[in-house]
Amino acid sequence: MDFQSYQKAWKWQVAFSFFLYSWGCVSGQLRYSIPEETETGTLVGNVAHDLGLNLENINKHRLSLGLEGGSRFFAVDQKTGDLTVNGRIDRESLCGSGLNCLLHLEVVKENPLELYSVEVEILDINDNAPFFSTPDQIIKITELLTSPGVRFPLPIAKDLDVGINGVSQYKLNQNAYFSLSITNRQDGTLAAELILEKILDREEKRKHELTLTAYDGGEQPRSASTQVTILVLDINDNAPKFNQSHYEISILENVSLKTVIIKLDATDLDEGSNGEIIYSFDYHTLDSAKKIFDINPNTGEVYVTGNVDFEESNLYELSVRATDKGMPTMEGRCLIRIKVEDVNDNTPEIFFSSKMNEVPETAALGTVIGYITVKDKDFGKNGEIVLEVSQNVPFKCQPLSNRYTLITSGYLDREKVSKYNIEVLAFDLGSPSLHNHTTITLTISDVNDNSPVFFQSVYKTFIKENNEVGILLCSVSAFDPDEGDNAKLKYSIVESQIDGSSASSFVYINSDNGNIYAQRSFDYEQLQVLQITARVEDSGSPILYSNVSVFIFILDTNDNHPTILYPENSGEFIAQEKIPISASAGYLTAKISAVDQDSGYNAWLAYSLIESASPNLFQISDYSGEIRTIRGLLETDSVTHHLVISVRDHGEPSLSSTVTLNVNIVESFAQENPKSVDFITNSKTSPDLTLYLIISLVAISVVSLITFVILLVRYLKRDSYTNSCGSCFSSKSQAQNYADQYKPTLYLNTDGTLKYMEVRMVPSEPLGQCYSACFPPVTEQDNFSSTKQLQFPEETQHISDPSLLNESNQQAQPNTEWRFSQAQRPGPSGAQPTEEAGVWPNNQFETERLQAMILASANEAAEGTSGLGGGTGTMGLSARYGPQFTLQHVPDYRQNVYIPGSTLTPTNGAGKREGKASGNKKKSGKKEKK
Repeated sequence: MDFQSYQKAWKWQVAFSFFLYSWGCVSGQLRYSIPEETETGTLVGNVAHDLGLNLENINKHRLSLGLEGGSRFFAVDQKTGDLTVNGRIDRESLCGSGLNCLLHLEVVKENPLELYSVEVEILDINDNAPFFSTPDQIIKITELLTSPGVRFPLPIAKDLDVGINGVSQYKLNQNAYFSLSITNRQDGTLAAELILEKILDREEKRKHELTLTAYDGGEQPRSASTQVTILVLDINDNAPKFNQSHYEISILENVSLKTVIIKLDATDLDEGSNGEIIYSFDYHTLDSAKKIFDINPNTGEVYVTGNVDFEESNLYELSVRATDKGMPTMEGRCLIRIKVEDVNDNTPEIFFSSKMNEVPETAALGTVIGYITVKDKDFGKNGEIVLEVSQNVPFKCQPLSNRYTLITSGYLDREKVSKYNIEVLAFDLGSPSLHNHTTITLTISDVNDNSPVFFQSVYKTFIKENNEVGILLCSVSAFDPDEGDNAKLKYSIVESQIDGSSASSFVYINSDNGNIYAQRSFDYEQLQVLQITARVEDSGSPILYSNVSVFIFILDTNDNHPTILYPENSGEFIAQEKIPISASAGYLTAKISAVDQDSGYNAWLAYSLIESASPNLFQISDYSGEIRTIRGLLETDSVTHHLVISVRDHGEPSLSSTVTLNVNIVESFAQENPKSVDFITNSKTSPDLTLYLIISLVAISVVSLITFVILLVRYLKRDSYTNSCGSCFSSKSQAQNYADQYKPTLYLNTDGTLKYMEVRMVPSEPLGQCYSACFPPVTEQDNFSSTKQLQFPEETQHISDPSLLNESNQQAQPNTEWRFSQAQRPGPSGAQPTEEAGVWPNNQFETERLQAMILASANEAAEGTSGLGGGTGTMGLSARYGPQFTLQHVPDYRQNVYIPGSTLTPTNGAGKREGKASGNKKKSGKKEKK
């Protein structure tokens, strides 16, 4: 066929393909038609447009062809969606002699995953000419005996083309004896027969030569010819005859070889060689049938010689002739029509198509994973397929048109199962049923859905102060059940403020292994507990993290020497103390006050007298620092005594400080002490001394007022019990009411020192409603105790035995329960850097503490303490000494103050017991008389 005829045929086929395409869209799939031998690169159609896809986003869809085998003939352009020819297409090699030639393609859209069916019909073109299997044929006809109208089969022309391009007509050259008859058989074959028009006379013409020409139906028909020679024979007047002209039989496919399917029996009335019959297939039997069936020439048995397959052909037609051996030979014909019945002999085929290499573990329910296509070449029930998926997997199949979709039916978790092997079983409904199975392996990809988790909920570590910079403090460790970058951990310190500084300035953490190192050397006196927050985060997207608290406890070391507060040790100046010559044994000469900035045993101070000119005259209390006389003074004793006192702590190793004190023996204080006016004037240079004197005077005043209140309460209580029941308030409530009326008011100088304190009686609240109450009589001691508990804070018991203190109070590990921050440490022992000696407390906490100590001093006076001295533990209390510390270890600044010339000397409980003030008064009186 030349190019012009091909172009005309193409136009007709394009119109026909448009009709088929329209029908395909209605049925839910695309269908195109192209002629065979189309040039490579020819456009078949735009599948993206025909499928209704957005052409602007065609690159995101990533179209491609499936695994059905059409990719070697066609290709899809991912940028335009054009379906083009990719190779030579020969319809005859693909579909043989079948009328319809369809190529099934699968177009896969990857984003989202979808599968479309496309059918491409290969249209035949007239590219093959008809041909005859034999170049000539000889037909023998007996003269005179053959009547007009007798038909003789002619060779069938073959054409590899189909339809209109196949053999469409036969022509016979003009002659006077024969005509041509053409018959369309049910199998589509066009058969030609030669019809005798008049009786032949061998003597007239013994041989006739005819030309049979076969034409196809192309626009420019192609043809082929064969020579038919007619030989006129002498008389053989009986031809063989079959019982039937047509036989119809049915056989099952896959019938065994050599199986006889029918036995023909033709009869001939002639005798001898003219009655002997030979069976054979004539020219009307196709070669495809001759490959499967054969006939015994002597017996007429038709048997199977090839594989009978219903899926290849379900109908065969055999044209059989019976020829005798007469001269001339005569023959009879019959047609055998064989129907093949289907047998369930094909197992189902399973094809899985998916563009997802890995399934994300966060895939939602119903996510399409891929498509499962099943096929069975059988028909009817033998071709109906049921699909099953293995149990206990979070996947299932849903039917969709002629395939199944594999979707998720449960939630996926890669940390539990990272790979699934899905068994897919397909079986047909034939009898017996045939089945097939395949395994689909799906890998679950990781998603960052797990936060890192620390191995411990809280991390604690201990380190001694004065550590080296860069030392390893501790290590934090975490794990992440994810994988890859989602499990790659990085450690950091959460930014926070610690004493006004960034937490990262204190510690450094290795981002890879979680090791925490010290960025500085820690000082226990400034910081006892360092609380930081460590963070671990993964490298996934989005980033997930977890926090954990890390407590770094700073342990105290003995790195501070005791600081002596009194007497002041400044350069070459030596403190001077005076005692009267009338002082008796146990007389309080001086009190050494010292503090230690360390904690625990490192701050527990002990006093010792390391140098004394008169070792038998003075002794010092180990833990109170009080220097007392061992005996009474003699006139022979030296006037000045030089004492060197050592103050040491209990740390390891122990640190100490020394102070020098000169004790001068005077006749009397009256001769040496300045006047009161001078004392007040001199007190301006010593704010602390002024403060303590005023506190002592106020305490005495408060004691007098409280004594008055107690007597008044006792009097009123006695009257209330005389009148049986009728008091409005109990004695405790009345005492409390009267005591609360005295409110001290502090007045300060501009420089922060105390100017004076005023104690006023605040008007009492109006009495509430009176309720009748009867109380049993109580002792006077109970009344006093009750008033004391209501009015004053509880005082810690005095411990005088140091050995008992060591045994009962062992230093415990530092913790956050018994420590105070640096700002909360009261008094000099707290060592607040912002306060100076003698400055009034600059916060509410210290002011309230001072008020409580004033009231506590009054309480001690009410219990019978003498002079300005009070029990230890009310002044300068520090919480930084730890749980083993008692009030006897706290410096008492009141004990550092006394009034020259007065018999009132500062003392503690021990001083009161050792030396009584009344005795001193008597001796002083005798001196004056002398």
